[in-house]
Amino acid sequence: MKPITPVLISIAAACTLSTTANADTILHAFNWKYADVTTHANDIAQAGYKKVLISPAMKSSGTQWWARYQPQDLRVIDSPLGNKQDLASMIAALSNVGIDVYADVVLNHMANESWKRSDLNYPGDEVLADYAERSSYYANQTLFGSLQQGLFSANDFHPAGCIYDWNNPGHVQYWRLCGGNGDSGLPDLDPNNWVVSQQRSYLQALKDMGVKGFRIDAVKHMSQYQIEQIFTAEITRNMHVFGEVITSGGAGDSGYEAFLAPYLNNTNHAAYDFPLFASIRSAFSMSGSLSQLHDPKAYGQALDDSRSITFTITHDIPTNEGFRYQIMDPKDEQLAYAYILGKDGGTPLIYSDELPDDEDKDNGRWANVWNSTLMKNMLAFHNAMQGKPMTILASDQCTLLFKRAKDGIVGINKCGEARSITVDTYQHEFNWYVEYKDVLSDTKQVITSRYHTFNLPARSAQMLKL
Repeated sequence: MKPITPVLISIAAACTLSTTANADTILHAFNWKYADVTTHANDIAQAGYKKVLISPAMKSSGTQWWARYQPQDLRVIDSPLGNKQDLASMIAALSNVGIDVYADVVLNHMANESWKRSDLNYPGDEVLADYAERSSYYANQTLFGSLQQGLFSANDFHPAGCIYDWNNPGHVQYWRLCGGNGDSGLPDLDPNNWVVSQQRSYLQALKDMGVKGFRIDAVKHMSQYQIEQIFTAEITRNMHVFGEVITSGGAGDSGYEAFLAPYLNNTNHAAYDFPLFASIRSAFSMSGSLSQLHDPKAYGQALDDSRSITFTITHDIPTNEGFRYQIMDPKDEQLAYAYILGKDGGTPLIYSDELPDDEDKDNGRWANVWNSTLMKNMLAFHNAMQGKPMTILASDQCTLLFKRAKDGIVGINKCGEARSITVDTYQHEFNWYVEYKDVLSDTKQVITSRYHTFNLPARSAQMLKL
């Protein structure tokens, strides 16, 4: 083991950051049945979550996770995850323990059913016949409108054609998402007056049921006109709305400049902080440095605090072969969680999935992260530090050290040998003769002198609070 080398930090090296943004943590209950969320309502609250993001509530079929992202009908909630009654019960159960429900919404396209029919009538004759045959059941699952007629027809879609130039907004926003091998793709909706009116009715109905936020799936594939028409001031009022715009980085990255920056500039929505995620992945890589997390926002590599949804994993990363390279080492992912839950700014999203064995490529790696002792302790720190300013004390290739006012300290060491950092506590206004306890272990720190050394074991994080 290499000797521990102290680093003395002066006030000139510190960087103070603060925000008043709401940073309540979201549990992404990906592919969870609504009844399972209801069952765990008390556990979710006790773990420290304030919001739950659920998979799309609409009419869809098929048991695969991706089938939830192929709408058949927006007027009805009925899928393998549950129906409207299940959703209502879940919202009530979570509300009773102080938790808001966020809904994942799919508005760019409808289901690809070319394998069984050639028309673009949705939900299609087969589903309409089922509505008529089981009219009493579907009366209880209807959000809005009349099920005696169809929702969309061929006139409500853009012409067929698969996206092939992914850097061209015209291709990405008006052509289809296709799977290759002759796949005709997901029929891409045209934001005409009828389509927009139905989508608004859908969102308003979810809001009326008690949904408090929307995650907009595939918003990168929607034109600015379409977004503006659907997400009116009335629909977004008192709602937390955020979009999924996948990029490889922040300022200077082609995807950021072509898609994410315009989305943020032209709406008041939040977004997944893919720029920060790229910074995190780079910082925790073998050749990277945790100094990249000293103040990434200053270099355009993180979003503004109030509009940032922070994460270490999203549902697309483990479930799509094209994104699996972004999966972090399990230990690095834990350390990254200490960073996003320890720092100020952003709304952390914690991913947890319920996938059938034939779709789970990672043997349940994320199934119970949400309720692990480690995660609950991190959430306790995060919740205790909300609203407290953040000061970066030190950063180098291996380590990052910052404090939250005088009440909390976070230290991260990504490297394979122990490190130590010595801080001038007088200049950084630490309290003396008070005990800080690491919520992740039994470690305690009592600051008794001007120069205090924080010892960081190899491959570890400490989240110290009074």
